[in-house]
Order: sequence, then C-alpha cells, then structure tokens
Amino acid sequence: MNLIEQVNAGVMAAMKAKDADRLRALRGIKSAFLLLQTGEGVTEVTDDMCIKALQKLAKQRKDSLEIYNTQGREDLAVVERQELSIIEEFLPAQMSEADVRAKIQAVIAESGFSGPENMGKVIPLAMKALSGQADGKLISQLVKELL
Repeated sequence: MNLIEQVNAGVMAAMKAKDADRLRALRGIKSAFLLLQTGEGVTEVTDDMCIKALQKLAKQRKDSLEIYNTQGREDLAVVERQELSIIEEFLPAQMSEADVRAKIQAVIAESGFSGPENMGKVIPLAMKALSGQADGKLISQLVKELL
C-alpha cells in the first residue's frame, strides 16, 4: 500500500472514529498529495514525491511550533504538535545524530572535499545521500562542523 492509499484509508478511519484532530491533519496531507498530482508535467506521483511533501509539511509545523512557543501561544502550539505527530507517522524513521555524522564523514571522504569553502559542494551530496532520513538543518550544521 503506497502513501496515498495509506492516507486515504486513514481519512476514512478517522471519519468513522469521529476523530476531528486526526481527520484535520490527514486532510492536510491528502491536500498536499492532490497538489502533487495536479502539478504541471506530473504523470504519476511516487512515494519519494510524497515523502518530500510530508517533510515540507513537517518543517512548516516545526517552524510554526517554534513561533507559537516563543510567543506563549500554547493553545495554537497544541494543534501544531498534534498535526506534526500524525505527519511523522508517515515519514521514514529519522537517523540519529551519530549515524548522520558518520554518513556525512563518508560523503566527505568519497568526494575528497575539505575546508569550509567547499561546504556548498558537500551539502547537496549529503542531502542526496540522506534524503528523507535526516533534517536539513542537522545536515547543514554537521557539514559545517566537519569541514
């Protein structure tokens, strides 16, 4: 069962269970997937495309959550936390910082780049190697540290 089918099944289950919070989050995910399907030049939506859309949704929730926490808006932060947890159910498991560090060191060794001036060349390679498995901020931070 691909991600689109999983989300559709989740929407139906949330409707039957009358779980409004879960339904709201799943409808947001479904909406993002529909936008992918109707995009120009898209013939078929793959799970990789769906994962990228889910990562974007998760990042938006994290950013909003950070803003709400700094402004003391716990009422809005609760909603974002709920939606983020539901979105993360469909994302692949994230690697630990130590695993990400090891993978980035391997990418740097393979590419042969060294020094901070090559950061712009290493980050895309690391992002490709770790696509969907680690947060972009963490990757950027570790590349900066290791170079």
